[in-house]
Amino acid sequence: YCVEFKTESLSHHCALENRPYARWMQYLREGHTVCVACQPPAMDTDTHRCSGDGHNADGGKILHWEAVGNSQCQGTWKKIRQLKHCSCPLVHSFIFT
Repeated sequence: YCVEFKTESLSHHCALENRPYARWMQYLREGHTVCVACQPPAMDTDTHRCSGDGHNADGGKILHWEAVGNSQCQGTWKKIRQLKHCSCPLVHSFIFT
């Protein structure tokens, strides 16, 4: 499944990232919608959910995130909705880890 979030805030460290495998962090912006897919092995085998997917969060709850590979690139977002398949542009599509 896929979860859409609206990015509320992010640290300036995301924009400073220039390592080739981590340049995607430069594209993160406040107010943008991002899609995060829940797939194995991040998906719990019993609950079939990913940790941090905001399952019990209403649209007003602010949730925290951190980028893999750069713990200084972090921020907050609000869950918009859960979908069967992600529909965001590739640069705004991520996976839970």
